[in-house]
Amino acid sequence: MSALRILRHLLTPPWVLNRAFPSRVLAAIEAAVKGSEARHRGEIRFAVEAGLDLGDLRQGLSTRERAVEVFSRLRVWDTAENTGVLVYVQWVDRRVEIVADRGIAARVGQTEWNGICRAMEAAFRARQYEQGAVDAVAAVGALLAKHFPARHNNPNELSDRPVLLR
Repeated sequence: MSALRILRHLLTPPWVLNRAFPSRVLAAIEAAVKGSEARHRGEIRFAVEAGLDLGDLRQGLSTRERAVEVFSRLRVWDTAENTGVLVYVQWVDRRVEIVADRGIAARVGQTEWNGICRAMEAAFRARQYEQGAVDAVAAVGALLAKHFPARHNNPNELSDRPVLLR
């Protein structure tokens, strides 16, 4: 547990996300998710969180562990074919994690997801938040289309709207 990490999380107000993710960027991400899901049977959720609370920080909660919690909280697992995918951004730590449900994890390895995460982190370092997020959604969608192509009946089981966790 780093004292600097704790301070950064506790002193970062949730509204900082509005700078990188104003409504225009959220709408672009939502459109990217909607467009992607037309080509596959997966369900993509996109969530951004500013900082963690003191309890999580004292426990040393990693970005990956928090992503798994958010995956559950947003019920990304609740799809008919177990094809939910969460793209989780931990803003203060500047980390991205992708958590895939078991139906997808059986076909797509974590190494492929990690490549998408690192590319998105690089875009964010260059302050290309919209492009980095949209490109990540497209890359996730390409993997889903390869393994779970759309069928004639392709219901939208989860919201396409990005979530800003506060």
